[in-house]
Amino acid sequence: SLESLTAGLKDQDAVVSLVGDAGVAGQTLIADAAIAAGVKRFLPSNFGSNMTNPYSRKVPVFAKKVEVEEYLIEKSKTSALTYTFVYNGAFLDFCLEHNVLLDISNYQPKLFDGGNYTFSSTTRPTVGDAVVGVLTHPTETQNRAVYVSEVTTSQNQVLSLAKQIAPNKPWEPVDVNLDEIVTASYQRLAQGIHDLPTVLPILIQTMLSPKFGGNFDQNDNKLLGIKEKSEEFVKGLLLPLIK
Repeated sequence: SLESLTAGLKDQDAVVSLVGDAGVAGQTLIADAAIAAGVKRFLPSNFGSNMTNPYSRKVPVFAKKVEVEEYLIEKSKTSALTYTFVYNGAFLDFCLEHNVLLDISNYQPKLFDGGNYTFSSTTRPTVGDAVVGVLTHPTETQNRAVYVSEVTTSQNQVLSLAKQIAPNKPWEPVDVNLDEIVTASYQRLAQGIHDLPTVLPILIQTMLSPKFGGNFDQNDNKLLGIKEKSEEFVKGLLLPLIK
């Protein structure tokens, strides 16, 4: 309830929301409680894709996230609550561990449209560091999005590193047309199917396709104290995944 949330947020300076998909819409209630409790800053659980991109904002699976952002923007005009949106691109460690961006488990990774799309990415611990950076720079990060990019890479670059680690494995990458699998996903959504296999190609498109701004043309790494990582760092992520 609004009352219980308000009581829980009393005397807190900031709310960092980490709700999953099922809880995204409920963040407006948390925002109302934050206002009532006198909280100064709200970071919604909108980590990931570049949500300022006009194409990203039209993606159906992001609709609730867009609503929350717009709600916070409007509330910041009539209350003392401020906001920061953290966009960190692909969660590189998670995406590699779960074969999202490049499935190297069977040495036949799918390369979307040739695998040359360059994208921004950040590991989960560094996303946490970015949140700390926001909270320790409240003025500079007030009422805006911040962009975090720990590693800028492509599928082919990651595959090249995997081959360096295991050159004797039978690597046979498969080219996949990204638009085709996304079109199939939208057809499944229209049928009321909202499972992960349906949504995943759409999310991959927002991370990889230049149209969706997945390669940030600017970032706030310096402000937030984030250091960009080298290829050796990516190799370190890949090493335990290659059998």
